[in-house]
Amino acid sequence: MIQTLEDMLRACVIDFGNSWDRHLPLVQFFYNNSYHASIKVAPFEALYGRKCRSPVFWSEVRDSQLTGPELIQETTEKIVQIKNRLLTARSSQKIYADIRRKPMEFEVG
Repeated sequence: MIQTLEDMLRACVIDFGNSWDRHLPLVQFFYNNSYHASIKVAPFEALYGRKCRSPVFWSEVRDSQLTGPELIQETTEKIVQIKNRLLTARSSQKIYADIRRKPMEFEVG
């Protein structure tokens, strides 16, 4: 979990530069609504017992205030970008873990 969050924050800084902190609500939203293998459900669903239906309204996505369709489009694009980064981070972590993992051998008796 910590490594995933670290990778997401690093990607946010790379992708969004000096305005990375303005995108933290989107990162948090995506993380909380993504499937987590350890709990077999998204954290939001585990907490509230139902899937999240729509994103929370973010008033600031960048320096200018966006309204209506512009806000939806901008938010959707950022969520897709963040989702792709999270999937990449998870994939690289799995590859690393698989390299270090050794098969267990048991003897009968």
